[in-house]
Amino acid sequence: MDIVKEAIEWRHHIHRYPELSTKEFKTAEFVANKLEEFGLEVHRGIGGTGVVGILKSGNSERSIGLRADMDALQIHEQNSFNHVSKNDGVMHACGHDGHTAMLLGAAHVLADNKSFEGTVYFIFQPDEERGTGAKAMIADGLFTRWHMDAVYGMHNIPGVAKGKFVTRPGALMASESSFEIIIKATGGHAALPHMGTDPIIVGAQVVTALQTIVSRNLSTIDETAVISVTNFETNGTVNVIPSKVTITGDTRSFTDSTLHKIEKAIERVVKGQCISAGVDYGYHFNNSYLSTINTLEETIHAVKAAQKVVGIDNVNGNCERYTISEDFSFMLREVDGCYILIGNGEGECGGTALHNPLYDFNDDILSIGIDYWVTLVNEQLN
Repeated sequence: MDIVKEAIEWRHHIHRYPELSTKEFKTAEFVANKLEEFGLEVHRGIGGTGVVGILKSGNSERSIGLRADMDALQIHEQNSFNHVSKNDGVMHACGHDGHTAMLLGAAHVLADNKSFEGTVYFIFQPDEERGTGAKAMIADGLFTRWHMDAVYGMHNIPGVAKGKFVTRPGALMASESSFEIIIKATGGHAALPHMGTDPIIVGAQVVTALQTIVSRNLSTIDETAVISVTNFETNGTVNVIPSKVTITGDTRSFTDSTLHKIEKAIERVVKGQCISAGVDYGYHFNNSYLSTINTLEETIHAVKAAQKVVGIDNVNGNCERYTISEDFSFMLREVDGCYILIGNGEGECGGTALHNPLYDFNDDILSIGIDYWVTLVNEQLN
């Protein structure tokens, strides 16, 4: 059977039976069984449900790692095509089904035609959506049990025309961190505010003051960042001034130094406002994803491979940075490498946003993705 037809069948199968992060049991077994069919050495259960397939050719000690993600999202799919999700409330709304199918396709092609010298590691990662899958595989010895000279990843991007690739050296995507601020006051009767302390007033001042961190504390040139307050909750009611306000939010930045500045600046703002008002506070800051930072040499290799597949004019090797986040960033802190984005299409043909109940991976780009992986391996392990 033609490899593209096979890849479409694999993709549709995975889409029909999506599994949430850390629960990718059937998906992982499907992947592992296919790799074994192709003749690869297969290792299961890496970092939970992760799978690593190993393909060797010749005597060279050079090596390369290729990574795809496998998990789905807790979203109720609203599509009506034949391969719609059969697991109610779970769907592949980010295209990980397509990423997995493309990497399987590349493994099949390379196993049938070993035109390279060295070792290829096919990394099928669980739990990307929660940001812990890459760390789990790394902790389980991904880069200590096996040596990789470089590691590469790929993700589809709606809104970019199919057949086009975008990437850049340095920071391609932002880090993502969340924060929780708890303001503790005495509260009281709504008719007698002077009898207690009001955390709502303090919370409102905190929300406003947080906006000055980006505009007044960070460089507009090399410290681009976003700080968003996304939730404001109290334990009050219509005639009760609350005793507690909980403020939560999200931050994005492109460098570790900016990330650390933001973490400290948020607490400084909160502490100042609370001291001024005479109330107590609690503060928690959690980093989920680091910024995705491509190394220069590997980005050059990725761009050349993409250009060979789709032509120079269809590859942007110095694109704008994206404020979305990706846990492949943790792999790039261990091994040099490059993350590249492949256009999923525009408008009705692939342009539906990621994490949307009407999203679907564009089958027309499966062959392009497979060709990119095969070309990258053959170029790097020539």
